[in-house]
Amino acid sequence: MRNLWGKNLIFNNLLQSIKNRGAAHIVLLDPDRKDEESLEERIENANSAGVDALFVGGSLMMDVRCEDRVKKIKSLSKIPVILFPGGIGQLNSHYDAMLFMSVISGRNPHYLIGEQVLAAPIVQNLGIETISTGYILLDGGAGSTVQYISGTTPLPMHRKDIVVAHALAGQFLGMKFIYLEAGSGAKEPVPKSLIEAVNRKINIPIIVGGGINTPDLARSAVDAGASIIVTGTVIEEKPEFVKELADAVHIKSK
Repeated sequence: MRNLWGKNLIFNNLLQSIKNRGAAHIVLLDPDRKDEESLEERIENANSAGVDALFVGGSLMMDVRCEDRVKKIKSLSKIPVILFPGGIGQLNSHYDAMLFMSVISGRNPHYLIGEQVLAAPIVQNLGIETISTGYILLDGGAGSTVQYISGTTPLPMHRKDIVVAHALAGQFLGMKFIYLEAGSGAKEPVPKSLIEAVNRKINIPIIVGGGINTPDLARSAVDAGASIIVTGTVIEEKPEFVKELADAVHIKSK
């Protein structure tokens, strides 16, 4: 059955988690990873640890089994499965919702609006709930895949004024979330001072991802104003670590 969660229920579900738990924890899974056994373990850990949702996606598709893996993820997950889109080729019917993202930090029109126009009729046909998201790529020092694939120059983290202006633009354009992304495996996560600066100026939820590999970093980001924390690389390396991260994020669960 398509979209058991119903229209806008995934978005509202996330807002409810933020309200009830102080912040939401989302685990990012890459459907191009070939380690199916580890994938299953990570999903089971996420289910049992109280993770709020799964993001599924990546910047590259390395084989034709992406849809099969998403189907498997959906069959094992007890929490919402949300597409974190890297391109139109990742769309399929097994997601509960998707971030309908625009890379608002970049100046490549294809990732500002071009890919979205191509995807829109397919998304409507599939009946996937969309969550409008302004994606801001920041320089985490690792040279992320997103940077190379999208041709996007990351914003410098020390230029708070520039980052805040982009976040405000996303809010004024009607985005439901602003995503501050330091990049997969970032050497430097989004600093607390930058999250605080953005949080002071906008009134929509902030998602923070990239380089958050300890409970202390996760809690620091929440304390600074992040509403959703995304972890990926650390969960791939230490699948059992997910509960500690979830507990750090869920500040009202203590």
